Amino acid sequence: MTNLLELRAIKAGYDQSAILRGVDLEIPPKSVVSLLGRNGVGKTTTLKTIMGLVSATAGEINLDGQPLGKMKPENRARTGLGYVPQGRDIFSSMTVWENLKVSLSIYGKESADRLDEVYQLFPVLKEMLHRKGGVLSGGQQQQLAIGRALLTRPKVLILDEPTEGIQPSIIDQIEDALIYLKKTHDMSILLVEQYLDFAKAVSDKFYIMDRGTILTSGPIADLSEDLITKHLTV
Repeated sequence: MTNLLELRAIKAGYDQSAILRGVDLEIPPKSVVSLLGRNGVGKTTTLKTIMGLVSATAGEINLDGQPLGKMKPENRARTGLGYVPQGRDIFSSMTVWENLKVSLSIYGKESADRLDEVYQLFPVLKEMLHRKGGVLSGGQQQQLAIGRALLTRPKVLILDEPTEGIQPSIIDQIEDALIYLKKTHDMSILLVEQYLDFAKAVSDKFYIMDRGTILTSGPIADLSEDLITKHLTV
């Protein structure tokens, strides 16, 4: 089976500081993959390198067989990467509808066709269309950020800590949404997550990272208490 997203021996960092030291990742079609690890081991840098926000100094990134190479972040998004960064990064001074319209204006009718589905997954967005993003709760902002990314019709949806600081009821909604998307769309999801119960519930596969390298990986059923204690417990 051909992987939808592949990283091969990726090295990257900031200024003279090396963060990623030869990262290999494989994201199969119609799957959810969790990238796990303690704070500061390079998980967010991996996501930013996939998006082109951090430049890889070595290695290859391929999306659906296409090398991303030196492609700019906006072109990677158009090629099929949807990205929800840590902290959500919505436009707080714009309304919910204006936030969604940013994606609609770029991606046209195809993304408009998905708007009803976004409202179905996150009904609160339809109820709050005319509210400013900045007055939404953290969980509502996260739903808006994910909804906005879905309107770009990504092949791979990349989520950085989507449950961070969010109330349990909305975590459940996001969990249901990810499972639904995997089942009903030709889409995969790459997830950085500290909340292990959430990661286990939605994921098919895991990778554990430490000090800029991948230590181990496997089916999510193989994420044992021994691995958690050894590599993930603070």
